[in-house]
Amino acid sequence: MLRRIQVFKFVFLTLVASTLVLASLGLSPLAHAHRFHAGITDISMNPNTGNTEIVHTFMAHDVEALLENLYQRQFDLSDPEDIAVFKKYFEKQFAMADTAGILPLKWVGLKVDPNSVIVFQELEQRALPAQVSIRQAVLTDFLIDQVNTLNITQNGVTQTHTFTRSKREQQLP
Repeated sequence: MLRRIQVFKFVFLTLVASTLVLASLGLSPLAHAHRFHAGITDISMNPNTGNTEIVHTFMAHDVEALLENLYQRQFDLSDPEDIAVFKKYFEKQFAMADTAGILPLKWVGLKVDPNSVIVFQELEQRALPAQVSIRQAVLTDFLIDQVNTLNITQNGVTQTHTFTRSKREQQLP
């Protein structure tokens, strides 16, 4: 029995020492947690429906951390009540407007997997206005280094815009 305890103690101390050495060298699995925070939004016209489709993709870990931080509890984005909470946050952070005012974006839904949260919206029966103001501030209130890239594809040409904490709103073109 004493021999087993000594072996266990040796293995445990070896693992602890190895982990500390690897962490100090940046080789620990924990050291490889993502070090950047990014989101991508793609906006394009669907010629079959006449709708402007908006697809947002964010890292699941970042969305989970935001919601847990805001509400001090765990969230399950397959639960309708938790989806409603996230939707309310999201619609405050992403909006588009033209000269007449805020555009009526329809929440189509979301898809969640272990790596990402994908939000689907659309502007029904309408092309994106020639001049539009876009607010893309999702996660920029929570993560200081969050970068949201927005791609707009019109007539086969894609324009890319970058949104950050200091640049949450842009007039396009």
